[in-house]
Amino acid sequence: MIRNRRRPSDRYRTGATAVEFAIVAPIFFIMVISSLEFGRMNIIRHTADQAAYEAARHAMVPGATAAEARSRAQRMLRVVGTRGASITITPAVIDADTEEISVAVDIPLNQNGWITPRFSKDATIHAESSLKTERAAE
Repeated sequence: MIRNRRRPSDRYRTGATAVEFAIVAPIFFIMVISSLEFGRMNIIRHTADQAAYEAARHAMVPGATAAEARSRAQRMLRVVGTRGASITITPAVIDADTEEISVAVDIPLNQNGWITPRFSKDATIHAESSLKTERAAE
């Protein structure tokens, strides 16, 4: 016969698990949500780098325009759902004499984060890529 033996001190600890959970759970959930937020911001940062590079790469070939490069960058940024991104292409008009293309992508954190807007109101993710063109001088 197996008896359920409880120690005398166990009857005074009936709510200990609930109290421990109430103390630890908020810390645990904050850590989980923070790791998701930082992971998402890292994905957006890498995508901004890649969008700037791909736009510059597209614009460096003969016949490409700044509008096509901007469209290429916007398409890549839409994949991760960025909002409020600004794309700056220098020079604004690409012609046969253009020697270098520079593309800058700025993404505001206050429009793209779940938690970070409270702590980073004016912060932006900035990515820039500059490439020499493949246009031959006449």
